[in-house]
Amino acid sequence: MDSNHKRIFVLAVSSLLLVAMVVGAAIGLIGSNDNNSSPEISTSNKAINTLCSSVDYQDTCVKSLSSKEYNQTDDPKELIKIGMDVTIKRIKEALNKSVTLENLEKDPMTKEALRTCTDLAKTSINDLERTFIKFADFDITEVNVILADLKVWLSGAMTSEETCLDGFENTTGEASANMREALKLGMQMTTNSLAMVTEIATAFAKMNNEKAVVRGRRLLSFPAWIDPLKRKLLESKHSSEADVVVAKDGSGKYRTINEALKDIPKSSNTTFVIHVKEGVYEEKVEILSNMTHVMMIGDGPSKTRITGKLNRVDGTSTYHSATVAVRGDYFIAKDIGFENTAGSEKEQAVALRVSADKTIFYNCRMDGYQDTLYTHAYRQFYRDCVISGTIDFVFGDAAVVFQNCQFLVRKPLNNQQCIVTAQGRKNVRQPTGIVLQNCTITADSSLESDKSKFKTYLARPWKEYSRTIIMESYIDDVIQSQGYLPWNDTFALNTLFYTEFNNKGPSSSKDQRVKWPGIKELTTERILRFTATHFIDGDLWIPKTEVPYASSLILPPPTDEVVAASPISLEEDVDFNRTNSQQESDLEAALKSPSTSSNEATSASVSPLPSLSESSSDLDSPSPSSSESDSTNAPEYSPLSAPASASESAPELVLAPASDLDAPASAPVPGSSPASMSDSSESTSDSNSDTEPAFSYGKVTDIPSDFAHKLVNNLFHRGV
Repeated sequence: MDSNHKRIFVLAVSSLLLVAMVVGAAIGLIGSNDNNSSPEISTSNKAINTLCSSVDYQDTCVKSLSSKEYNQTDDPKELIKIGMDVTIKRIKEALNKSVTLENLEKDPMTKEALRTCTDLAKTSINDLERTFIKFADFDITEVNVILADLKVWLSGAMTSEETCLDGFENTTGEASANMREALKLGMQMTTNSLAMVTEIATAFAKMNNEKAVVRGRRLLSFPAWIDPLKRKLLESKHSSEADVVVAKDGSGKYRTINEALKDIPKSSNTTFVIHVKEGVYEEKVEILSNMTHVMMIGDGPSKTRITGKLNRVDGTSTYHSATVAVRGDYFIAKDIGFENTAGSEKEQAVALRVSADKTIFYNCRMDGYQDTLYTHAYRQFYRDCVISGTIDFVFGDAAVVFQNCQFLVRKPLNNQQCIVTAQGRKNVRQPTGIVLQNCTITADSSLESDKSKFKTYLARPWKEYSRTIIMESYIDDVIQSQGYLPWNDTFALNTLFYTEFNNKGPSSSKDQRVKWPGIKELTTERILRFTATHFIDGDLWIPKTEVPYASSLILPPPTDEVVAASPISLEEDVDFNRTNSQQESDLEAALKSPSTSSNEATSASVSPLPSLSESSSDLDSPSPSSSESDSTNAPEYSPLSAPASASESAPELVLAPASDLDAPASAPVPGSSPASMSDSSESTSDSNSDTEPAFSYGKVTDIPSDFAHKLVNNLFHRGV
C-alpha cells in the first residue's frame, strides 16, 4: 500500500472512530457533574468539553458524560455502548409513560395521540439499535455510505419524536405537556447526535481528496436484496412466480391482503413477493417493521385497489388514518392503487403512509383529498406514479424523489384552496426534502372546468426548514403565479428552502413568484445535489431492482443561466459533504449526458402527461407512451413535446441575498399536521400562536470545522 492510500485508509478508520466517539457523547446519560480532580477525570472532562463544544444542547451533552453512574472514560467504544444503552432506556421510559397515560386517558383524541406516540417510540428505539449495529459491522471502504445511513436514521428518529407531538393538536388535558416533557431529553440527544455526525462527515469529506474513498458510490450487494427471478416479476405478472397470491374471487391462496401478510418471514433478507389480483380490497394494511424485502405487485393501479376511509374528523390520527402503512425497509410496490375515500369534509385522511427506508413505488396510484400521500421518513423513490388530492396531498419528512410522476389537483370544498406539497423538515441538518423531477402538475378532471375558481399552490412550509425542489417538470396553469403559500404569517419564510429549476409549462415562469428569503435560485452545478444519486443515494439500491431510474439530470441543462444565483448557504455547504472536485466531476458528467443511469433513456423535453379519468384506458400508467397491458415491461420514458402555449423560459430574476439560517432559533413551530385551507385567508394555521412552545429544537449555528479537523488529525498523528 503506497503512502497516499495508507493515509486515506488511516483517515477513514480515524473518522469512523471519531463518529463513534461523538455519537456516544451526544446521546449519553443525563446526570450530575463529577468534580473529582484526578488526572483521569481531568482528561475525561477535557474530552467531554471538546466533544460537546459544537452541539445544540451543550449542557445536556456535558452532564451526560459527567455522570457518576458510569466510569469516566474517553474510550469511544465505551462511550457509544453507554450512550446507546442509556438512550434506549430513556426512550423506553417515554414509551412506558405513553402507555400509562393512554390507559388513564378519557378523551378519545388524546388517547389516539398517545397510541401514536407509543408506536413512534418503538420506531425511535429501532433506529438507535440499527445505528449501533452499523458501528459494530462497518466496511471502511464505505465510510460515506455509513455516514449517510446514520444521518437518515437519526433524522428518522427526530421525525418520529416530532410526529408524536404533532398528534396532540386539538386535544384536551395535560397529556400533551407530559409527553413533551418525557421526550425532551431524547429529542435533545437526537439533535446533538445529528449535529455531530453531520459535522464529522463534512470534515471528513473536506479533508479527503481521493474521490474513490470520498464518493465510494459502488453498487452494494445487499443480501438477496432482489434476486433475478424476483426481478422478473417487475416485468411480468406471473402468479406462479409469486410467494403468495391474493384474489377476491378465491383463485389465490387468500382472499385478503392481511391474511397474506401472515406468511411473510420476519426480518428476512430474501424478497417475498405477494401478487394481489384485480379487485377492490377494503381493508387497512400495515407492512410492519419486521416485514422487510416485501414486493407487492397488482394487476394495474385501477384494477388492484386498496381502499379505506379512516380520517381525523371521525377520531383517527393523521398517522393512523393511512389505508396502507409501510414500515418494513426495502418495500417495492408496482401496479397498485391506494385510496382514502373519506372526502374533503373529513380533513386529514391518508391513503398511503411510508415510514420505511429504501422503498420504491412503480406505476402506482395514490388517491385522496387532504394528506393523500404521507412520505413520513427515510429514503423513498416514486416512478411513473399518479398522486391526486386537494390540500397538502404530498407531505412528510422523508428524503423522497418523484420521477415521471403526475400530480392531479382535485376539486376542494368551496371555501378551500389547494396545495400540492407540505414538507416537514424540522432541523437544518436533516438530509430530507421533496424532489419532483420530470413530473407534471395539473388539474384533475373534477377541477378542470372550475380551476379558475380555486387557488392552487406548489408548496407551503409545514415545519421550520421545509425543503421542496421542483426540477425539469411541467407546471400547468392550475398553479397560481405566486407559486407558494405561507403556513402562518411569516413562519419559516427565512429558513425554508424552495427552488425551481429548468421547468416548462404555463405556470413555470418565476417572474411573479413570492420573494421570500427562502426561495432559492440554483445553478446547474448546485441543483445536482438534489438528483437521485446524491439526495437518496439512489445508485446504491435502485438500479438492482431494474425499475426505470435516472440518476442525474434528465433534460439538457440550460445553456443561458442568466438568473442571479442565491448565495450558498451553510445548509448547501454541509448537507451532502461534496468537495469542489466532486461538484466539477458531476457537472461535467451532466453536461456530457443528461441521464447517467443505464435504466433510463435520455429525454429531450418535458411534456404534460394526459389527464386521467376513471374511464381512461391509460389510467394505470402515467406514461403517455404506454398502456396498462405493456407498462409492466418497464418502457423507457419518451415525453411528448410541450404545447405551443407553454412558457418556454422564465424572465431574468434577481433575488436578494438570503441564508437558510437567517431566522432566529425561537421561530414558532406549528404544532399540527397540515390543516384545512380556507380561501378567505393567507394565514392558514389556527393552531399557531405568538407563544413559543415549551420545547423546540436547539439553535442552529454555523459550526466551524476546526473542532472536527483537530480530532481527526489527533487520531491520525497518534497512529490509529
